[in-house]
Amino acid sequence: MAFSSSQNNFDLNIVPDAQPEIWRPSFLSQKGPLMTNDSVMLDDAIAASVAKCIITPQDKKLLANRTDAKAINDSKAFSIQGASSVSNMARRLHVRGNEVQTLRTQVLILQRENKDLQWENKELKKLVDTYANDLRKRYSELEMNTKRLREQHESLLLKVQKSLKNFRPEA
Repeated sequence: MAFSSSQNNFDLNIVPDAQPEIWRPSFLSQKGPLMTNDSVMLDDAIAASVAKCIITPQDKKLLANRTDAKAINDSKAFSIQGASSVSNMARRLHVRGNEVQTLRTQVLILQRENKDLQWENKELKKLVDTYANDLRKRYSELEMNTKRLREQHESLLLKVQKSLKNFRPEA
């Protein structure tokens, strides 16, 4: 199961001088596209990105220099690491799913509370409008009563003044 350069069309021991090539652009890691020098064995994020038992050219290079027994053990370790990464990711997704569900429940509760508060707000507005209309009505009545009382007061003063002019003390 050892990989050697004679089994491939290119020499795995050659390290490119230029920027590493993108390897399988359809596989993206958290850092971006997988590059030819990325390693599944050395990076959990890369391992999670290629968890379908695909190894990168860098991993082929690492395995090519090992004995068959060591390569088999490394392949097993890689498989376990890949499975572990997938399992960890599944756990994280499960936890995130639970968090999303909790947040969704909280949003629903807040929406209900918001509807209740909106309804209560409308009822309070109606009540305030009713009080305001009653106060306007009472103010108008008080204003009319005050005006009527002033007129009566003035009328009484005139009558008193006339009475005082017409009143002659008898000596």
